[in-house]
Amino acid sequence: MVTPLRFPDEVVHSDPERLGGTPVFVGTRVPVQSLFDYLEAGDSLDEFLHQFPSVRREQAVSALEYARDQVMAGARPA
Repeated sequence: MVTPLRFPDEVVHSDPERLGGTPVFVGTRVPVQSLFDYLEAGDSLDEFLHQFPSVRREQAVSALEYARDQVMAGARPA
């Protein structure tokens, strides 16, 4: 069984008192889901960061690395 990885505490925060517990980037009210929505729509990371200047590039990159690691952790070697 694969142990789920955790976001570093300086990247994402979830608080039931804030946006109903939706995971947001620390220090912002920007949902992490917004990053994935932008990328899925074909927008660049730079466009996302331009639209949400309170999110630091390091936070966004860490979120993407976390997502990659989650996918790869469940993958079986060929």
